[in-house]
Amino acid sequence: MAVARLRFLDKREEDFVHGKSIESLKDIGVLVRSHTVLKTLASAGASVDYRTGIAKIPEAMVDEALRKAPRSIRMCARDPKHDMPIPVESAPYIATTGLGIYMRDIDTGEKRPSTRKDIADFVRLGDALDPVAFCWTSLTATEVPQPAHGLHELWVALQNTTKHVQSVEVSSAADSMRQIKLASFVAGGEDALRKRPIFSVICCSIAPLSFDEGAVEGMAELARFGIPVASMSMSLSGGSAPVTMAGTIVNANTENLASLCITQFTAPGAPHIYCSSSAPIDMRTGSINYMTAEPALISAGLGQMAARYRLPSMVGDWGINDKDEPGIPHSLTQIFGVVLTTLSGTDLAGGMGGLDAVKGASLEQMVIDATIWDNLRAYMRKFDFNEQTAALDVVRAVGHGNTFLNHPHTLKNFKTALSFWDPKKLEWEASYSTKMVPEAKRIAKQLLKEHQVPPIDRSALKQGDDLIRNFEKTL
Repeated sequence: MAVARLRFLDKREEDFVHGKSIESLKDIGVLVRSHTVLKTLASAGASVDYRTGIAKIPEAMVDEALRKAPRSIRMCARDPKHDMPIPVESAPYIATTGLGIYMRDIDTGEKRPSTRKDIADFVRLGDALDPVAFCWTSLTATEVPQPAHGLHELWVALQNTTKHVQSVEVSSAADSMRQIKLASFVAGGEDALRKRPIFSVICCSIAPLSFDEGAVEGMAELARFGIPVASMSMSLSGGSAPVTMAGTIVNANTENLASLCITQFTAPGAPHIYCSSSAPIDMRTGSINYMTAEPALISAGLGQMAARYRLPSMVGDWGINDKDEPGIPHSLTQIFGVVLTTLSGTDLAGGMGGLDAVKGASLEQMVIDATIWDNLRAYMRKFDFNEQTAALDVVRAVGHGNTFLNHPHTLKNFKTALSFWDPKKLEWEASYSTKMVPEAKRIAKQLLKEHQVPPIDRSALKQGDDLIRNFEKTL
C-alpha cells in the first residue's frame, strides 16, 4: 500500500532523541505532584524522592511500558460508522479546535465569550462536515460555574455529534469519574463504554518534565477504565523547553515516555496516544507562535518517534488561521507547514475552526478549514500497487499509440483512481484573504439549519443533567 509520507529525522537522529530522553528520565527525572502516582512508579522500579516529588525512571521501565502499550486502538463513536481505527492507513483524522474562550459571532462578526449554545452549534457543524473526523469539546462554557465547565462542555458535545468526542481537560480523579459517568449514559452503561469508548481525554504534562496532582491522578483513573488518554506535551521552545529544535523534541518525547509509564503501570494495556502540541514562543510577544516553520518540524520529528515506538499518535496541529478574523490570511510558505504536519505520519490532529492561536473560534472558519482539508487529504490516499492496478492486460488490449480514454477499464475506475477538486472552492485558497468568508457563512448557516443529530435517550439526558447539577451544588 503506497501512501505519501515525509520524513524529518534520519535513523541516527531518532536514536539520539530516544537516548537523550532515556538519559533525562534516568538522571533528571520527572516531578509528579501525586503521592499515589509516585507509589505506582516506585513499585514498578522508579527511584522516587517523596519529599521533592521527583521520580527517576530507568530504561527498563520505559521498555516494559512500551511492551505493555497497545499498538492499535479504536476511537469509537456513538454511530459506529464514524469509528476511527488507529494507526491510520492514509490521511490522519482531523478534529475541531481546542478550548477557546470566545466565539466570533456568525451574524454580527463580534467577539464574545463562548457559551454552551456556541459549543452545541460548533460541534453540530462538525458533525455535519465530512472532513471533520471527530470533535473536541472545542469551546469554554463561560456562563457556568468554572469548576464544572469541563463537564458541561463534554455533555453538550456528546449530545450534538455521533462522532467520537475528545475532552480537552481533566482536573482530578473525581472529575475523570464524572466524565466517564456522562459518557456511559450515552454509550448504554459502563460496561458498554469499556467495550466501546466513545470519548477520549487529553491529559497535559506541564513542561518541563512535571505533572500536576489533579491532572495526573485523573489520567491514571481514565487508564484504569480503558478510556484512551492523549498525553499532550506542550513544550514551548525558549519558554518551557530548550529553544533548540533538538531540545524541544527531546523534552516532548521525554514527557510522553513518562506519561506512558504512568498509564501502563497503572493499568497495563490501557489505550494510550502519544501526543504533542509543541511550538516556539514568539520572542516579540511571549505568546505561542504556531504560524512559523518550527511547529510543523517538531510535529514531524515527534510523529517519527511515535512510529518508532509503534504508538498511536496525535502530534499535528491543524492551523490555517491564527488571526482573530475568519479567512485565509497566511502565505503559501506558512500554510506549507500544514502539509508537512499531516504528511509526517500523525494519526490524529485537532484545530478546525480555530482562531487567534486557539483562543477563539468561528463557524465559518470551520467550513473553510474543512474545505481545504478535503482538498489536501487527496494527497494521502492509499494506492495499491499490484497486478490488477498495473493493468498490463489493458495495455495489451489498447495497443501501441492508442488511447485509454474509451476503454472500459478507464470508465470503471476513473472516479476512484483520480481526485476531483471543486474549482469554486479552490478560488478560496487562491485569494489568501477574507473573500471566501460570506460563502462560508452561508454554508455554515445552511448546515446548522438542515443537519439533525440523532438525540440521545431522554432518560440518559436527565441522568447527565442531574449529575452536573448535583456536582454544582457541592461547589
